[in-house]
Amino acid sequence: MCGIAGILSLDPALAPSERALRVMRDALRHRGPDEAGLLRDGPVGLAVRRLAIIDPARGQQPASNEAGTVHVVLNGEIYGRREIARDLTRRGHELASHSDTELLAHLYEDRGSDFVRGLRGMFALALWDSRERRLLLARDPFGIKPLLVHRNEQRITFASELRALLSLSDVPREIDRNALETYLAMNAVHSPSTMVRGVEKLQPGHLLIADDRGARLECYARPRPEPASRTRRDRPAVLARELRSRLGDSVQAHLDADVRVGVLLSGGLDSGTVLALAAERHGPGIATFSAGFEERSFDELPRARQVARRHGADHHEIVVRPQDAAEHLTTVTRDLDEPRGDATALPYWLLARAASQEVKAVLSGEGGDELLGGYQTYVADRLPPSALTLAAKTAALLCAIPSSSARLSLDYRLARLARGAGLGAVERHHAWKEILPMSTRREVAALSGVPRDPLDAYRARYAESAGAEPLARLQDLDAGTFLADDLLLQADRMGMAHGLEIRVPFIDPGVTELALALRTGDKLRGLRTKVLLREAMAADLPRAVIRGEKRGFVAPAAAWLRGPLLPLAREILGKAQLSRQALLNPEPVAALLARHIARREDLSRQLWALMSLTLWHDEVLHAPRAACDPLEPVAAAAQSAPGDSPRTQSPART
Repeated sequence: MCGIAGILSLDPALAPSERALRVMRDALRHRGPDEAGLLRDGPVGLAVRRLAIIDPARGQQPASNEAGTVHVVLNGEIYGRREIARDLTRRGHELASHSDTELLAHLYEDRGSDFVRGLRGMFALALWDSRERRLLLARDPFGIKPLLVHRNEQRITFASELRALLSLSDVPREIDRNALETYLAMNAVHSPSTMVRGVEKLQPGHLLIADDRGARLECYARPRPEPASRTRRDRPAVLARELRSRLGDSVQAHLDADVRVGVLLSGGLDSGTVLALAAERHGPGIATFSAGFEERSFDELPRARQVARRHGADHHEIVVRPQDAAEHLTTVTRDLDEPRGDATALPYWLLARAASQEVKAVLSGEGGDELLGGYQTYVADRLPPSALTLAAKTAALLCAIPSSSARLSLDYRLARLARGAGLGAVERHHAWKEILPMSTRREVAALSGVPRDPLDAYRARYAESAGAEPLARLQDLDAGTFLADDLLLQADRMGMAHGLEIRVPFIDPGVTELALALRTGDKLRGLRTKVLLREAMAADLPRAVIRGEKRGFVAPAAAWLRGPLLPLAREILGKAQLSRQALLNPEPVAALLARHIARREDLSRQLWALMSLTLWHDEVLHAPRAACDPLEPVAAAAQSAPGDSPRTQSPART
């Protein structure tokens, strides 16, 4: 795992500035505390901060082919590296290390830009072909690893995080108003947009290729559900055995490292599955890390402890308290780098910090819900209209009762169900999770002039899976939005904040191939979710995990914002702060906070999203920086620093 950045000059009179490359690289130091690397070659500059997981002694970046004509920087991991290396050696390539990054340079020599097709791993990479004068950027098919791009007439600049791009003088620090509305509606900004005007995410499964023909985007991979006519028809027991085998193979691949690897253990089915299969291959003593809360309805430490004991894990626990939010919320928001309004970022950040004291990499359970049907919203999507109408009537009756601060209380669930009554499939699915409805977000952020409906992107994604079963289409929608731009963003940023690599074995080609071909009945049966995974792991996990209701990793934000964190919320969302930023309107925000405090409604998700946004505005978008010019005259670029080659500066240990 690493942080990468780079500049491609499109003006022959200008070259990448060494200072700009170093400034961007320094902004990513937390992602790669072990080593730093830099290369300048004519119009291109590549920079990297390395977290040494594979071949720590010889795996420096940028990595090159034998002739020094192809150079690569990689954020992520390529699995199956030994098999790839053997095949390359048989074809005459000479390898200088056991690094997976070096393999990419040789694969490109053989296959050109097609080398990314079929790669098994999580990756964002940049490759420079000096002979063809071609820059290639690529991101893995599910978007596990990030890559952000800013383009103008003079240059293309890219980086693993927004903070690195904002260190450049020509990147405008202006909010994209359409992205702001998407955030207020959905709690995250979906690809290819970012909250910053002019900066885009390279979309999952895409290439950006820039050469003498110009710059162009290509989609090289788009995992999608099988048409209903081609779903798997095997007996459930057969599919369960196959699923367990594929997951076991994926976990084995994800355990490959030259450093110690652990498991993030929530106490739920997905992380329990990862631990069970990892312990089966690793043996006893694998390190596990769990976070819990003092509030009983939110605490899953007893269940996580039970799973850890069953598999002989070296178990570690932390308890997250409201004072942790008061102390660390600003730092967590800064480390998220992009706005994300979910209180789970705080315990995730604390857990990653604790894990980084013991290991350099961990396996986690992200992706299991989207691929195998784990959310209760999928059950709700299948309810008849009469059930939704009843929920709406019941929710109206409960309005007179004070709102509960408990985890997923009855009044909260019924209110969410009521939102979906009478809506179409996409709109109903969004209603279960919507943060602020259109009328409220237009008041809160004065967005009356924004023409784009945030749901347009949902509808476009949903249309791409036409012909698949209805549940599979909604899962695909979640995989391309909520998973890629919310959950995986959080996993990447919270791990990298502490130099911790987080690997996600559910999101592996062998597993996803099967998951995308399953019928609805192999994922949901009545009110039961993830039925195939439960059957596959029945002998490996406690009955409480196999038969229990999905709980999810949820922080007690409702209680905190009515109690110990109320002063902090009033400060962050106060009139003075909001008036200074001119981003949110103080009066409607104050009304939301008052409604939550009075227990008229649980608005903790909305308030946390607004708090995160205002903190991000100051901590990331407008943080003080010594902004530098990305380009300089070619003559100045040729004057390299002492000890550096004028053409190429080799990776240097820090």
